[in-house]
Amino acid sequence: MTDAPGIGGELSARPAARPAAGSGSASSPPAADRVRLWKMMVHLRAYDERAVLLQRQGRIGAYPLFWGEEAIQAAAVLGVRSTDWLFLSYRQNAIPTLRGLSTEQAWAYFRGDPHSFFDPAKYACAPQSVPLATHLPHAVGWALGRRLQGGDDVAVVFFGDGASSEGDAHEAMNIASVFRAPVVFLCTNNQWAISTPFSRQAAVAHLSVRAAGYAMPGITVDGYDPLAVLAAVTEAVSRARQGEGPSLIEASCYRLGAHATADDPSLYRDEAETALRRRDEPIARFERRLLDEQLLSPQDIAEEHARVSESMREAGHRLDAMPAPTPEDMTAHLLSVPPWPWPGSPAVSGAMQR
Repeated sequence: MTDAPGIGGELSARPAARPAAGSGSASSPPAADRVRLWKMMVHLRAYDERAVLLQRQGRIGAYPLFWGEEAIQAAAVLGVRSTDWLFLSYRQNAIPTLRGLSTEQAWAYFRGDPHSFFDPAKYACAPQSVPLATHLPHAVGWALGRRLQGGDDVAVVFFGDGASSEGDAHEAMNIASVFRAPVVFLCTNNQWAISTPFSRQAAVAHLSVRAAGYAMPGITVDGYDPLAVLAAVTEAVSRARQGEGPSLIEASCYRLGAHATADDPSLYRDEAETALRRRDEPIARFERRLLDEQLLSPQDIAEEHARVSESMREAGHRLDAMPAPTPEDMTAHLLSVPPWPWPGSPAVSGAMQR
């Protein structure tokens, strides 16, 4: 089904998930892939939880939680080839670790450490984008360039419901549609753009209906169901690889935690509703399914959670052992010749002579 490297139900209170245009179904993945998908989700959850602890202990800076979005991220990675590129927003910062980047290197980003820089070509992952939607045109440009090179690789670009309102998102989808770029637009609609609810962002019930304006297929799936996301991604990637152009997938879920560690969501939303949504969080839900299918045992689940939790604790120690960035490190990638009095600048006399 895939050669991507890395870590190897009912709807209840969630927003309704229904297809828009171009919906379809894919065959159920093999048992080994379903278990692998679960392991990837457990890895992401443990990464997220440990990162929050590191921030609370002052070992990294502000951090954007993605608790509850593990099914979307893991399914997208599993549903593509290792040569397909992933374009990330800040809430997908753990995805490169599913492709081999060390956890401590990913976390180093959140202490402003240039040692967190990685070679995008090695992991087929673009660096995470903090500005909203500015990476969507990058994904389209990469996809068109790859096609000009004669390749059949596909770009998958992650963004949120808030980013969908940015002009960059419209421009990227429009140009992708016009030129039939091999791109999958994967929107995580967690119902909140920081403190702005989805009802104040868009007049439509589902963002996937916007795909009609770009003459591309659009579908809304349950973002808490990894198999539903995997099926949608697999179909969209297949279309793109065959030259049929882009697709829009809206993975509908609910932001179970704060926007980031500096945020207090109780100031702007009813946390009683959030507590209800948490009952449907994707990992426990998927574990129940795999237990019913006898693909996992309770002991398997307990052992995997313990193993991954310990690996994250050790990664935290490795992060602490990394040398702190110097002022020279912080400015080395900005200017070839830093002006005085920046660190690394030539002596004052030398600067005056030039």
